[in-house]
Amino acid sequence: MNMEEMLAQAQKAAETIQKQMGDAQAKLDEIEVEGTAGGGLVKVRATARGRILGVAIDESMMKPEEKQMVEDLVTAAFNDARDRADRVSAEEMAKIQQGVGLPPGFKLPGM
Repeated sequence: MNMEEMLAQAQKAAETIQKQMGDAQAKLDEIEVEGTAGGGLVKVRATARGRILGVAIDESMMKPEEKQMVEDLVTAAFNDARDRADRVSAEEMAKIQQGVGLPPGFKLPGM
């Protein structure tokens, strides 16, 4: 195999990986995760990419004297949703890496 053929194969492999990365990013925007806090009193729905889809707060928390607790629980639920989104995203990216034959732990730019 000559140098031109090797470069052509490398370019094709790079294009394939780029397409798979784009497909994975689109898939992550379709996967939903839910973060919760306060035993489910506050729930945050997000995509695996971290886009927030909705917040649900139990009616029992809708009292002026519960304001600080609600704020803390919303923060905790957002963080829980973000952690879940990060885990799902990492799992999906690992599947792509395995699919293209990259060794475990190898980091491609943007992954």
